[in-house]
Amino acid sequence: MPYQASIKQTVETDVLVVGGGSSGATAAIAAARQGADTLLVERYGFLGGISTQVLDTFYGFYTPGSEARKVVGGVPDDIVSALADQGKVIYRPNTYGAGQGITYDPQTLKIVWERLAEQAGVRLLYHSFVMDVLTENERITGVIVATKAGLLQINAQIVIDASGDADVAVASGVPFEFAGEQVQSLTTTFNLINVDVERAVQVKKDELHNLMAEAIASGRYNLPRREGSVHINPLPGVMVTNMTRVGNVDATDPFQLTQAEIEGRRQAQEYARFLVDYVPGYEKADMGALSHQIGVRESRRIYGDYRLSKADVLVGRKFEDAIAQCGAPIEDHHAGSDTKWQYLPDGATYDIPYRTLLPQKVDGLLVVGRCLSADHDAHASVRSMGQCMAMGQAAGTAAALGLEKNALPREVHIGELQTRLRDLGAVLD
Repeated sequence: MPYQASIKQTVETDVLVVGGGSSGATAAIAAARQGADTLLVERYGFLGGISTQVLDTFYGFYTPGSEARKVVGGVPDDIVSALADQGKVIYRPNTYGAGQGITYDPQTLKIVWERLAEQAGVRLLYHSFVMDVLTENERITGVIVATKAGLLQINAQIVIDASGDADVAVASGVPFEFAGEQVQSLTTTFNLINVDVERAVQVKKDELHNLMAEAIASGRYNLPRREGSVHINPLPGVMVTNMTRVGNVDATDPFQLTQAEIEGRRQAQEYARFLVDYVPGYEKADMGALSHQIGVRESRRIYGDYRLSKADVLVGRKFEDAIAQCGAPIEDHHAGSDTKWQYLPDGATYDIPYRTLLPQKVDGLLVVGRCLSADHDAHASVRSMGQCMAMGQAAGTAAALGLEKNALPREVHIGELQTRLRDLGAVLD
């Protein structure tokens, strides 16, 4: 191991979760609640990833269509309940009919994630970045982490890759697919303060888009995405946007990602200027916050024991090893000026198989979140935060169950896993 001479400290844990976004934080809480010694490594100084930046809505908890049906539960419910206890959550329909969203205050959510993790007994390690992995006989045994104090070796029985980009899985030798020319665009979210919300909410989607087209036609605004949304937030006088679009970026290339960050903020300022100049209710508004990092929808997707497909999504396919449900449409933010939507039949859902979390060729590893095993179109549906949380809950539970049974993740009995998930409040049928 080339790092051996530089290792400053070695730490042991049962379950190691890499990445503290919505999937990773949920995985760590689920594993620790069931008695597993759990350590979570996160590169930022807070939990939640994109969910605790400016983006402020959980999608995927409810099915779209004529009647909203709840399909996510368990640890995710505890997150929402904790937000509700502080009066920092509201329910609202998605602008494009993707189902009822749960909108919250991201700053409060940072504290909620952290508090629930600490209460469960999760050990947290912030400001740390995984540099490499340790493997033995095609089994991952740990990672090397860069910290302010130098390199740290973490040995683990089971590792959960919640990095978003499948960093741990790829370093372990797991086969993967990069999105390539189809890769979904990146978005810098921002919010506006001092908004006359009562007037702003009277501007409907079509009117907003017509005003955007008028602004573009004037030649005074550079707005690459000719649609997008702006919505209410639990805080008074605040509206939150999902408008910018930075296309054709390999988010695993640091140079491309750097330029995308710069372009995303440039676009955010331009869209904010448009809203102030053109849209009723925003005349006295100012930009209140930009996301800490540009939102990456897609980069690497692993090849697992099963690969979720577009056909699986659109027909609402059921699986014997289901660990979660999803009714979200295929939402493809391609590099063009619009977004492509494909919906399931009214009220339908499909199952997320446990096998999509089990990477090929490597044992002792689970992969959750947007880097699961799925094709481009299926990924554009299953990446909703509600489903990422559900996947994390399943992976954390599988890890804890495996430790109890002295079994690798691939050896966990699916019936026992499903029973435990249902006991936790997960919705599997």
